[in-house]
Amino acid sequence: MPTAHSIQSIDFLVSFSESVLAYPIVLSIHLTCIALFGGMILMTNLRLLGLNFMGLTITEMVTSFRPWKRVGVIVMIVTGLLLATSEAEKYALNPIFWTKMVILGLIGVHALIFRPIVYKRTEELDRSAVILTKVKIAAILSLVLWTAMFTMGRLIAYWD
Repeated sequence: MPTAHSIQSIDFLVSFSESVLAYPIVLSIHLTCIALFGGMILMTNLRLLGLNFMGLTITEMVTSFRPWKRVGVIVMIVTGLLLATSEAEKYALNPIFWTKMVILGLIGVHALIFRPIVYKRTEELDRSAVILTKVKIAAILSLVLWTAMFTMGRLIAYWD
């Protein structure tokens, strides 16, 4: 707890958390990014599963969303860090927050494993007659992990 207290006691974080406008604006940006990013994740994974957007190649889906996903994840991380550090003592004791962090770590592991298999080989996947099982597994795992992460993020506010 002393570390959490020290973090949230940094002057600009105190000003931020006590601000009438700054905190709710950053929270709104964070939630908007989650909605937009989550939508792109959902659409990409539905295409990888062969359930929708069949008029587009996997390459078209992945490459058109890639810059937006990158911006979205950066904004989500920056705003999330700002929100969490401004209330570090509250989050340090919250098991739902820590569950979200573990899931976020698993998302990172997922990316390390499946990025070279799926996202770096989209043209190869487009030429395949069927969607490979490993691609479908990557999509299902992605949907499960991101849904769990978004759910935990939402539940953080309800833990006392």
